[in-house]
Amino acid sequence: MFHLLRPLASSVTYTRWLHLLIPGAGYSVWIFISPDSPWVPVLFAIPVGLLPGMRLAEGVQAQLLLVPEDRGRPDPSISATSASTWGDRWRTVLWLEARLILAAPVWYVTVWLSATAVDLFLASLGKNPSDDWLARGWESHWWLGLLAPLSLLLLFPVVVLSGHLITAIARWLLGPSPTQRLTELEERTEQLLERNRIARELHDSIGHALTVAVVQAGAARAAQDPAFTERALAAIEETGRDALDDLERVLRILREPEAPVGQRPTLAESDRLLESARGSGAEVDADVSGPLGQVPGAVSREGYRILQEALTNVLRHSGAVPVRVRIAVAEGRLELEITNPLTDSSVAPGGGSGLRGIRERAALLGGRAVAGPHEKEWRVHVVLPLDGVRITPPSPSARRNRLDSPWLHSP
Repeated sequence: MFHLLRPLASSVTYTRWLHLLIPGAGYSVWIFISPDSPWVPVLFAIPVGLLPGMRLAEGVQAQLLLVPEDRGRPDPSISATSASTWGDRWRTVLWLEARLILAAPVWYVTVWLSATAVDLFLASLGKNPSDDWLARGWESHWWLGLLAPLSLLLLFPVVVLSGHLITAIARWLLGPSPTQRLTELEERTEQLLERNRIARELHDSIGHALTVAVVQAGAARAAQDPAFTERALAAIEETGRDALDDLERVLRILREPEAPVGQRPTLAESDRLLESARGSGAEVDADVSGPLGQVPGAVSREGYRILQEALTNVLRHSGAVPVRVRIAVAEGRLELEITNPLTDSSVAPGGGSGLRGIRERAALLGGRAVAGPHEKEWRVHVVLPLDGVRITPPSPSARRNRLDSPWLHSP
């Protein structure tokens, strides 16, 4: 019993009723003005419904009055967008026709039952009814007043059932089309990918900086050498500044989604990572072949993060150990290889989020990443395609300058 009466306490029951009465009121005004042409509003709804903006207006009204719980949800059952196809326009026309057809009987039943309740109450007081009603010709009796609430009680199922019916029709005719659902799904997928990318950016940049700072601080405390401590503090300061720059880049992306991604570091700035690792006490032997400047921006940026995460894992799990870094730019691919000896105290980081991020970055670019023990060493090997980019071999003078670069080999 209480389950049947529960809709009485729900505000959506009455907002749906109001939604039904709005076109009924307009239709009643037209019938009063021109009773000989009741079909005109039905025909007028066709060109009105074909207007693209009408679907937006009807969708907003339906969301507010029929399904207010859908407001703000990423996947509402009733869309509030303009019509983008002729199919959406004709569905809007059918919706307007359905509103008019359903509003007429609901309006009539509402007015008739309400007037009947008033007439029954007046008859119980011995007064004449206001109009020709169900009980006209009956003698006035006090007990007719007891029937007035019954008339209003009969109105309740009409309101509830018609509200459910118009809501079901709205979800069918004003709901997202297959094209809109696919577009919304693609947008949500893009948002999830962007979230994952930002999470990887924060993990790689901030994680690298904190790892270097912890290793530097521990080495300085163990060395008990003022000169080494001063160098360690300088390295921590520089690493902290770089981390703040990376953090600012990520926050700029969050604040300004259209911010250019070209401001993110690339492999051309990989000397920062190598010097940071050396400052932590690791012996880094780097070998670079091929022009890094010709690597596409997306590949170069992701390659920088992959190298950063690989070096961070070395410092975090193995400490200050010899590290070999190989960066090779060949025809059609970019190869990154980072190897370090496995020690008794090192822990294989195969299940961490860092290696998972490396694999995700490589997979998004159509490449592959392999990480694991290899001949008593821990090796991270990544191959990224360059999408048919033609690599121009460097000139002999440029090659000599590159080989003489101080950051390629450990001091």
